[in-house]
Amino acid sequence: MGSEIGVLFRRRRTWVMLIALAAIPVLIAVAVRISSAGSTPGRGPAFLGQITNNGLFVGLVALIICIPLFLPLTIGVVAGDTIAGEASSSTLRYLLVAPVGRARLLLVKFVAAAAFCVAATLVIIVAGALIGAALFPIGPVTLLSGDTVSLGEAGLRALLIAAYVTVSLLGLTAIGLFISTLTDIPVGAMAATVVVSIISQVLDSLPQLDWLHPWLFTHYWLDFADLLRQPIDWSSFGSNALLQLAYVAVFGTLAFGRFSTKDILS
Repeated sequence: MGSEIGVLFRRRRTWVMLIALAAIPVLIAVAVRISSAGSTPGRGPAFLGQITNNGLFVGLVALIICIPLFLPLTIGVVAGDTIAGEASSSTLRYLLVAPVGRARLLLVKFVAAAAFCVAATLVIIVAGALIGAALFPIGPVTLLSGDTVSLGEAGLRALLIAAYVTVSLLGLTAIGLFISTLTDIPVGAMAATVVVSIISQVLDSLPQLDWLHPWLFTHYWLDFADLLRQPIDWSSFGSNALLQLAYVAVFGTLAFGRFSTKDILS
């Protein structure tokens, strides 16, 4: 496990993706700071107009912008490369000679990809907090319920939101792992994982498919507003976690079924 996570975070590609994610809150903060017109109410992502009053909202706005595309894109790259990348570079057969069971290898690959999910969301939150503190005032935060919490509690709630987003990405990670077992071409697995994410979000936006929405792994991705109320409403977090767990179970089983019979010598 330590070796796999070490390999993942020593790759230049991983650091490029993390730096790109960190650049998004920086760009948002700089754009708001230098803008002379300010923000127009009702336009732009949620909480954008509150950045000038409290820099802690920079990370939150950046997460809202990153969740539909940028985070799935980076997760797709990591998850799609888990097995297909090893097969493409002809190292998969040597990993299994160790001896390492195929189920164990899949589990290690999934946990490493999940560790990247944690790193990606934390990078956005931390970069947003740092650039927000540098360019805007920092202080107590007014929640959606109208209550005001201290700076320390606001920071804890930001970490809770990061945890919510991390959990939200686990279903996509499992899907990417499964797709990665279907091919020896990592780029194809990466692209397919991102496409699945986009298709799910498109389906979730169609009112004619209301009956399907609760079953889509992207349905609860942006429903972390309940963590910004007093007291915290955990219902969205619980529903999201159960849904992602179901996707992990289903696609983890499919990945094992495929990988356990995969000819790694072909």
